[in-house]
Amino acid sequence: MAREFSRTNRISQLVMRELAQMIQHEVSDPRVGLVTVSHVDVTSDMKYANVFVTRLNGVDSDKDVDECLQGLKRAAGYLRRNLAGRVELRNIPELRFRYDRSLERGFQMDELITKANKGLSTDTSSEVEDESGSTS
Repeated sequence: MAREFSRTNRISQLVMRELAQMIQHEVSDPRVGLVTVSHVDVTSDMKYANVFVTRLNGVDSDKDVDECLQGLKRAAGYLRRNLAGRVELRNIPELRFRYDRSLERGFQMDELITKANKGLSTDTSSEVEDESGSTS
């Protein structure tokens, strides 16, 4: 039997989908802002759910991230109660919010790759000019 369709994975997907909708439509804390749920890890005993979030409007400092997480932590009880009404589970996991920096790291890696490719293209074009100049 395939382990990729385990119960914890299905519950993680369900919790992620419902939390994303609730945060977007029902949380009015200005500290939270435009937040998207990128991933949810539910423990095997279903007691805790690590909710990884990213901010769509960018992050200026770690203080912004801390304020966003404080706003989500403050709304965790409300979100958990509403989650219990939307999802039929015996135990609703305790929500623990974490900031997911993978999107920011991906943008940084993309910038580095772009810079490296620009450096290669200028090196390659200068080599082509040297080769064409030496054959003349």
